Amino acid sequence: MLSTLSSPSPPPPPSLPPPPPPPSSLPNLLKLSTSSSSSPSWFVLLRSYAHSPDPAHKRRSLLLFRRILLIHLPLASPSRPLRFSFPLALKSCAFLSALPEGSQLHALLTKLGLAPDTFVANSLVHFYASCGLLPLAHRVFDRIPARSRVSWNAIVDACVANAAHDAALALFRAMQRAAHPPDAFTLQSVLGACAASGALSLGMWAHALLLRAPGLGAAPVARDALINNSLVDLYAKCGAIDMARQVFDEMPQRDAASWNVLILGLAAHGRVAEALAAFADMPASARPNAITFVGVLSACNHAGLVDEGLRYLDLMITRFRIEPRLEHYGCVVDLLARAGRVDAALRVVAAMPRSPDAVIWRSLLDACAKTTTTTTTTTTTTNLHLTESLAERALQFKDEDPAASGAYVLLSRVYASAQRWNDVAVIRRLMTEHGIRKEPGFSSVEADDGVLHQFVAGDTSHPRSADVYKMLDEIQRRLESAGYEPDCSQATMVAGADGVKGNSLRLHSEKLAIAFALLHRSSSAGEGAPPIRILKNLRVCRDCHTMSKLISRVYSVEIIVRDRIRFHHFKAGSCSCMDYW
Repeated sequence: MLSTLSSPSPPPPPSLPPPPPPPSSLPNLLKLSTSSSSSPSWFVLLRSYAHSPDPAHKRRSLLLFRRILLIHLPLASPSRPLRFSFPLALKSCAFLSALPEGSQLHALLTKLGLAPDTFVANSLVHFYASCGLLPLAHRVFDRIPARSRVSWNAIVDACVANAAHDAALALFRAMQRAAHPPDAFTLQSVLGACAASGALSLGMWAHALLLRAPGLGAAPVARDALINNSLVDLYAKCGAIDMARQVFDEMPQRDAASWNVLILGLAAHGRVAEALAAFADMPASARPNAITFVGVLSACNHAGLVDEGLRYLDLMITRFRIEPRLEHYGCVVDLLARAGRVDAALRVVAAMPRSPDAVIWRSLLDACAKTTTTTTTTTTTTNLHLTESLAERALQFKDEDPAASGAYVLLSRVYASAQRWNDVAVIRRLMTEHGIRKEPGFSSVEADDGVLHQFVAGDTSHPRSADVYKMLDEIQRRLESAGYEPDCSQATMVAGADGVKGNSLRLHSEKLAIAFALLHRSSSAGEGAPPIRILKNLRVCRDCHTMSKLISRVYSVEIIVRDRIRFHHFKAGSCSCMDYW
């Protein structure tokens, strides 16, 4: 038998030194690479540096890349390690917003003939987007000869990161026409664009696609906190707060960001009790952070809960050891000022460890302007002086504040309420001299087919403008029969008689959007019909607020308006903000 056969024993294998342990940290990698002149070792170190969240490591990656260049550039053609090293260096440049260094890399890539390479070009798109140069990112994308799904993801994400949300959605549609099926990364970017632009129908379609697409499916989506957080944010920002709450409640795993997006959404919708209850329900594993308290303080601000807001600010500092940021001070200052405690708000500003920004000064100015226009003659003069002082502080930032025109408009309204028409004219002249134009108001509304329609004040560019204005005339007649009178104090920047001012109020963008939505609403629509959802870039004025309440009652329709500050749910003649906004 074979087992009984004798055979010479094989010689013992030569003893080999044990393999070195894998590097467990960047210092170990550094020792390994510096002891070797091989390119693979340097590439491993470069990749580790580039993927590190430490800015110092990002800077070291660029220094190491220079060393790699010295080895590979003298070669006749670009080597494979060099091709894969460029994207890592660009990744570090993107993180550091190192535009000069990244631009030099782009020039070198062009010289080496590597710029059209899909893998390299995708990194260039991300780099320029991270530096805020979306046109350059788009130019690189347009020149990619063979675009991959990663290429499309990069440009869609670039648009979302630079607030070009309509462009992101247009590119998403082009991506589908190019036969590149979206993945979870694509849809997460699309959800962000839908949330910002109010495209609820497209966002719901993306949600459905996430649940049924091959390779995605309901189970992976349910476990992905990042995607679920995006869904909560989508529904909250599109006015469907109950759907946002449903998604949150069904999440099997929640992190601090999950609770933050819920609290911020509830606060924006004025559901203050629910927002504060959510904060109280946060588990120990989701410790509140600075963003959490922005949501909590915003909730208190929207409801005028001064004492509660101050208590939460103290809790943030003493218990959670979170240093207040400008956003927190801004919430507290606005909370105090809107409650009529302007002196207390000014004391908070004086005690701040950092200089207030334009937003804080404009919050004070807005509150003081409202007080000035509603006080008696004996107190108007004092408030007017304070308003002028606050406007002067706010206008210090006019060169860097895109909303600087708001300070001029507020001051103009205060002068108009005091019958100081010469000063109103001076404000208009100053705006002209400084090249400052009143920020144009626009409102968008989603039609039944999911298409977003945008209107600006006095808009006549829409294909159905004639029908919209006829509908607006009908609305005006019905509301006047119900006792509506235009609030001409909201049109002080318009010269002329009250009739002209009233006509300008009639043409505010949200009124055009509501008229368009009512025009497309079925005559049989009534109770149970979906609400009209309006997205507005400015704060709702008093006249539009009053008119929206009346429309909701006269036409038996719910109107949800998202303005720059919060949501307004108009239903049966009242608003969720309780006229406190």
